[in-house]
Order: sequence, then structure tokens, then C-alpha cells
Amino acid sequence: MNAPPAGPLTVPGRLPRRVHLGYALGSLATGAFGTVPGLLLLPYLTDTLGVAAGVAALLVLVPKAWDVLVNPVAGRISDRTASRWGPRRPYLLFAGLALALLFAAIFAAPFGSGSPAPGYVAVAFLATATAFAFFQVPYVAMPAELTEEYAERTRLMTWRIAVLALAILVSGAVAPMVVSAGGEGLAGHRWMGLFVAALIAFGAVGAFAGTRAAPTGRVRESEPTLRAQLAVAARNRPFRALLLCFVVQSAGVATILAGVNYFADQILRDPRTGATLLFACFVGPALLVMPLWTRIGARVGKLRALVAASVLLAVGVAALVSAPLLQAAAVYPVVALVGAGYAGQQVFALAMLPDCISWDEARTGRRQAGVFTGVWTAGETLGLALGPGIYGLVLQLSGYVSSDTGTAAAQSEPARFGILLGFTVLPALLVAAPLVLLRRYDLPTANDDADRPVVVGDDSR
Repeated sequence: MNAPPAGPLTVPGRLPRRVHLGYALGSLATGAFGTVPGLLLLPYLTDTLGVAAGVAALLVLVPKAWDVLVNPVAGRISDRTASRWGPRRPYLLFAGLALALLFAAIFAAPFGSGSPAPGYVAVAFLATATAFAFFQVPYVAMPAELTEEYAERTRLMTWRIAVLALAILVSGAVAPMVVSAGGEGLAGHRWMGLFVAALIAFGAVGAFAGTRAAPTGRVRESEPTLRAQLAVAARNRPFRALLLCFVVQSAGVATILAGVNYFADQILRDPRTGATLLFACFVGPALLVMPLWTRIGARVGKLRALVAASVLLAVGVAALVSAPLLQAAAVYPVVALVGAGYAGQQVFALAMLPDCISWDEARTGRRQAGVFTGVWTAGETLGLALGPGIYGLVLQLSGYVSSDTGTAAAQSEPARFGILLGFTVLPALLVAAPLVLLRRYDLPTANDDADRPVVVGDDSR
């Protein structure tokens, strides 16, 4: 199964709408796993299992940091896979279903809130992160092999990010509600784990089935060793610049995500509905502005559009530092501004990745999408893992008090100040500062099709 046959990939320009939608369904799985642990796992450890914030930060960081090592390996394996379903699709199905099962296990709490509980969570999270690597890396590698058309990749990413935004909304807004409806504490988190597992399974199966009509072709010759493939990725200067920027920005976004529950509880004073409203205001506008971002990208280029979206995201989240002085009704429109920036930042970074891969293929004559996306997702995973770790460290340093009752303990003013800064100023810096790295992104940013706007669902071209 793992010997790659020689021969060219058959890659069309335009893709049918059913492939756009089918591929995008995989973002239900990536969005749910990318959102819920970052949102609920740290509060679950500190406020339900009674783990100290600093220890909880390590328990969240280490298993996901493990993926930094696993993702390139998963990319190489999928690069060398030959099957009747193509090199990537088998992993969508089997790794996706394993991911769903293991996610439910994270919150199963077989030991209750006793001393073995944190260790169990760490082991279950490590296994889940490994399954996620073997789903995510082949999934992210697919666009570079589905089409060679510059604007078509933006369209494909727009569908994907639209579904990703929906997944973030459903998983991020509904998961806390499931915890509450299930009785809070251990019982509520068990029900939430089952709910998110079902969402992941639906996305994985949907992506596998929805891309069955997509051309898969055959994997071209690649470098003979993983070390050689990683060296190729390191020599791709545009890829390197984009990756480093995206990793740091991902850490900033994950820091925001990790602080949502704490911000809603301690700053907005709304522990029951605050997190859900924050997510609705964050993701709802993101869905609405997606076609606008696509048109902006077609007009000014992906690179400039990425910078503009990142600046909007950073300015919006920095403005939330004034939240203690405002009514909650004035906070939510600012959160909507943050969501609009986040949508563009995700769309253009992910649309620029296949351009880097194709540029490298033209330069070297070798198709190595799996290795590039393995390195990419390893970096993204590191950023997403660092976010909760950074936020947990801020909580520890500011004196946050943990609880094993299922509800947050009363916090001191320094702790509340740490919650605020970790949710606002710190992530704003992490999003804005790495933009200087993009000065080294010197890839051509347009082709003959790039000057036409691309709209989700538009098959006129």
C-alpha cells in the first residue's frame, strides 16, 4: 500500500460544487478538535478536576506539542500511500473515526476527579492528538493536488473556511451549553465529549464520501528520506516565511480561545451564556464576510489581504482591554470585528499554502504536498498548543485559584487582571508582530484568473 507509483497527477482547474462542499465538510472535524480542547480543556482541568493552572497548562501543551513530531511523519506516509481511494482519502475515514472515538475518551473521566484523573486526561489527549495528525495532514494536503488554478484554490479554501467557521460556532457555542444541560461537572463534560465526537465523525465521513468524485491521480516521485524532504521545505523561502508567521498567529488565536470561558465568567460576569454569546458574535460575522474577503483577495492579492485581515484581528482584540469599563452589549460588536479579521487571516494563509507547494513542484519537479502540509500542520499544532499553555501560565502567575466543584472559584483582582490581559493585549501582539516575517514572502501572487472575484457557490467560471 505504501509504494508510490510513478506518473503524473491528473489535476483539473475548476472543481464541481459537490467537491467544494465535500472537501469542506472535513473542517467539521478539524474545527471541532481545534476549538473544543482549546476552549474547555483548560477550564475542565482547573475548575472541575481541581488541577493547578500551571500544571493544567502543561497537560494541555505537551500532548499537542507531540504532534510537532508526528505531523511530518504522517505527511510522508500519506505521500507514499497508494490505494484505490487515492493517497489521502483513506486517512480521512479511518483516522477521522479514531479521532472521534478518542475525543469522547478525553472527557469520559473513568477515575472521577481523583488523583489519577489528570494523568488519564493527558494520555487520552496524546492519543487523540496522534489520530488528529493522521487526519489533518492528508486533509490539508489535498487542495494542492485537486487543482492547479490559483483562484480555484481560494474558492476551495473559502468553502473550507466557511464550514470551519460553522464548526467553530456549533462546537464552540453549543459545547458549553451541553455541559450545562448535562449537569455541569463530570457528567456534563461526558455528554459534551459524545456530542463533539459525533460532529467529528460526521465531518470525517462527509469529507471521505464528498471527495469520491475528485481526481486523485498518482503521487509523484518524492525525496527518498524524511530528512531530505524536510530540507526541501526549509529551502522554500516563501513557505518558511508564511509558516513562521502563521505559527505565531495561531498561538495568539489559541490564547484568545483558551480565555473565552474565563473572560465570560470573570470579566463579563456571565458564566452561563457569556461564552456562547462570545462565540456567536465571533463566528456569525465571519460567515457573512467570507465572500467580501474573497473579493478583496482577488483585487489586492492574497498577501496584502492577509496583512489587512491580521491587522483587523489584532486591533479588535486589543480593543477588548476596555471591556471592564463597558456594558456587555458594547463588547459583543467588538468581538464581531475580531471574528471578521480572523476569517480573512485563516482564508488567505491557507490559500497561500498550496501556492507555495506548487511553486516548489515547479522548481524541483517533485510533488511533496504531504511533507509541506505535515510541516505546516505541525507548526499550526504547536501554535494552537502554545496558546492554552501561555494562558495557563498567565493564570498561574496572576494567582488564579482552581476548583474541583465544576464551577469557578472567586478570584482576586490580580487574577482577574491576568485573565483580561491574557485575552486581549497578549494575543494582539502575537497576531501583529509576526507580520514583519512576510517581507520574505516573494512568491508570485496572481495569475490570469486572479483578477476575477471568487464567490462561494459561484460555478460560472
